[in-house]
Amino acid sequence: MTSGIPSVSFEFFPPKTEKMEQSLWQAIQRLAPLAPSFVSVTYGAGGSTRERTHNTVTRIQKETGIPAAAHFTCVGATREEIDAIARTYWDAGIRHLVAPASYTYLTLPPLSPSPTSFYYASVAAEDNANV
Repeated sequence: MTSGIPSVSFEFFPPKTEKMEQSLWQAIQRLAPLAPSFVSVTYGAGGSTRERTHNTVTRIQKETGIPAAAHFTCVGATREEIDAIARTYWDAGIRHLVAPASYTYLTLPPLSPSPTSFYYASVAAEDNANV
């Protein structure tokens, strides 16, 4: 908020059905005149909505011109998978990612870090800074 005008953003869930997708696009069209600084699309636990998140965020970016940010989590993914996801977003023109803090404490059974995974989102961000 550098100009004294409030900055707003909106967060969406990736749609699961055709009807939900229509509803999402109606909402985006209604909200677009508010000129959000960006919109973000969530990422299901353990990456369960990875493909839907990617499709939704890239479509928003391409069709609306609103800067779009994709959520992603490192839980249950190897370093190589995270690098590939980051590269895919970069190649699609997405320049903003939302990497929440580690969710490992929420998983059952608890996840343990391994040499091929990230335990904290901050480490993934550092690792992908050169993508």
